[in-house]
Amino acid sequence: MSLKYNHLVDLNDYPVSWWNSLISLAQDIYSNPTNYSHVCDGKIMATLFYEPSTRTQMSFQTAMIRLGGSIIGFDNPANSSVSKGENLKDTTKIVSNYADILVIRHPMAGTAKASALTADCPIINAGDGGHLHPTQTLTDMFTLMQEKGRLDHLKIGLCGDLMNGRTVHSLCKALSCYEGNEFVFISTNELKMPSYIKDILTAHGCKFTEVFSLDEAISQLDVLYMTRIQRERFNSQEEYLQQKDTYILDTKKMSHAKSDLIVLHPLPRVDEISVDVDSDRRALYFKQAKYGVYIRMALIITMLDNKSKTTLLKGRVHNGLHCDNPKCITSTEKYLPMSFMGDGTTVICEYCDERKLTD
Repeated sequence: MSLKYNHLVDLNDYPVSWWNSLISLAQDIYSNPTNYSHVCDGKIMATLFYEPSTRTQMSFQTAMIRLGGSIIGFDNPANSSVSKGENLKDTTKIVSNYADILVIRHPMAGTAKASALTADCPIINAGDGGHLHPTQTLTDMFTLMQEKGRLDHLKIGLCGDLMNGRTVHSLCKALSCYEGNEFVFISTNELKMPSYIKDILTAHGCKFTEVFSLDEAISQLDVLYMTRIQRERFNSQEEYLQQKDTYILDTKKMSHAKSDLIVLHPLPRVDEISVDVDSDRRALYFKQAKYGVYIRMALIITMLDNKSKTTLLKGRVHNGLHCDNPKCITSTEKYLPMSFMGDGTTVICEYCDERKLTD
């Protein structure tokens, strides 16, 4: 399904060359920010944040202001007509008439794609549940380029909640497209990386291992990507408490790491990185957050200038077939066309990537 706007729902909707040009533009903005201070004069960006955010929301707003544009939107759906029962389609359709570009974060997987089906301006996915977070991935990639000088031949450890961590899902999908990258998944059995991400790595010929111990893995790594155990993704407080303190990065563990290791974290952190680690020169998560402004400036410019069309639904609509994932946007927005990729006995929901047996 092609529409009249380009959107950023999933980084993998664009070729690697597009990612690289975006990163190059961000590097130029970082070096010469005043050259871009009026690029978006007269433009309006709407930010619709259905769940809490500090860095993503504020970095987008900062990016637009630094480009000379203005911002509208909400950071709490209770303060909008959503609280009156307005559906996603109506909210995004109306707001997209007020703005030149719309940034959305939502707790349900597939929300950005669902919004883009009917929006009247470009949509940027700022995180859809535990599914994807493409602009955080662009931030991570920009950080790697700035600090490591490359996006290939890296050994990357990802630690914590790998099941619900949309940041690690997006990052794995992106870095699998660069030669020689290897992944180490560090998690409990309950929070393991989803099968669909491992299938993508296998299809790209990327090596990966799954381990339980951070202590054993840290000495091998070029990059350590820590994540918090996400309380909001658990069904109960008890389940969360069973997992929350499993992985804590401290100075003792850092003493076993390479001298050129870099430690990243999408933030916010809870207690998975000790504050003592902050003074280690290898701890780059605060700098990483700063880099997010520049890559989002580059993204806003690119999305507003790009006149190409985005293909949103590439599969086939199956009447009478529904996604089984309760966290998929189709479970609440019943008007959406139920589109699935694949044929035979197994199909994949185009909104949340959940597999479904048809027989």
